[in-house]
Amino acid sequence: MIAITHAKLVTVTQGTIEDGTILVENGKIKAIGQDLELSQDCEIIDASGKWVTPGLIDAHTHISTFNEPHWMPYQGDGNETTSPNTSFIRGIDALNPFDMAIQAAREAGFTTCYTGPGSANVIGGTGISFKLKQGKTVFDLVIPGSEMMKMALGENPKRCYGSNKQMPMTRMGVGAVLREALFNAKVYSDQLLEAEKDPSKSVKPDFRLASLVPVVRGQMKCRIHCHQADDIVTAIRIAEEFHLDYAIEHCTEGYKILDFLKEKKVTAVVGPLLMGPQKFEIWGCRQDTPAKMEEAGVNFCLTADDSSGTKWLPVHVGIAMSRGLSFEAAMEAVTIRPARLLGLDQRIGSLEVGKDADLAIFSGMPFSNLSLCEATMIDGRFEYRQD
Repeated sequence: MIAITHAKLVTVTQGTIEDGTILVENGKIKAIGQDLELSQDCEIIDASGKWVTPGLIDAHTHISTFNEPHWMPYQGDGNETTSPNTSFIRGIDALNPFDMAIQAAREAGFTTCYTGPGSANVIGGTGISFKLKQGKTVFDLVIPGSEMMKMALGENPKRCYGSNKQMPMTRMGVGAVLREALFNAKVYSDQLLEAEKDPSKSVKPDFRLASLVPVVRGQMKCRIHCHQADDIVTAIRIAEEFHLDYAIEHCTEGYKILDFLKEKKVTAVVGPLLMGPQKFEIWGCRQDTPAKMEEAGVNFCLTADDSSGTKWLPVHVGIAMSRGLSFEAAMEAVTIRPARLLGLDQRIGSLEVGKDADLAIFSGMPFSNLSLCEATMIDGRFEYRQD
């Protein structure tokens, strides 16, 4: 058993406990509170003056799928730019447990991330959640059953295919490619359901369509990349047309349509907040977007949308706080909210008895540039401790 004592415990869901103790046993949180009784064989870690939080979570990364370190000439693994629809691609096939970005994020206090294909294609394939453990194979890291489907609207698929005189060349084309794929998947899904009722109705196997069946049945969440407000509305319109379970990724101009987002009960994965004007559609990037969403009652998480750059997400969060985001919402946006989005909130995202012992120890307030992550625990084991 491990006891972390005299810490400022930020539980997220049950308030903050000053001078608190958290007990860890068999990979789970056994107890949390003040003046807990400790057994003689307990390993005691004095965290006086430290902040202990749930392990941080970034729900939108490209860790390992983009692979680091890079080499030159660089041909990344994150985008299979051979077709605007590669729904059958699986991010897990590019996940390398020895990727340098995993260690970098772990040392910044992250314990769980979601990684997947990029946004070059209208439908890019599935990503997956994983714990940032020191492992040798994907089986040591990934969380089975956490797959989600990547989709993308806007300039990325237009640029990748339109420049070659291939559809999609326009935003209309992007919408058409997405609708056609979902329509065909719905037809295929219906045929499969009919065949289950009547074995005489055989259905020819189709690997590409099969990957979208759980999507059109509402069994797999879609993560829809879009920056501009009009693209966000298009994504929601198509999602409603096909009854998709979805989240809006980036939502860069979401501050322009806050009432609409709230009405539609959208979950937005906002970020990165420090983008420059590399593309027209991100010229409207603002660091006060999270604060505006908090004020409007829009549900959001925060992301760095990166690989090794994931370690800088706490910096982004601090900048958002300096522009009006509350500490409570900031902490939720990188813990319990992404855990809910990923369907893992019964296991991670807060310091609660019975949950996985995933936590981080910080020298001070986690989103201050003056603070350091001193230790990261995953499943009850310290995967990183500052020398």
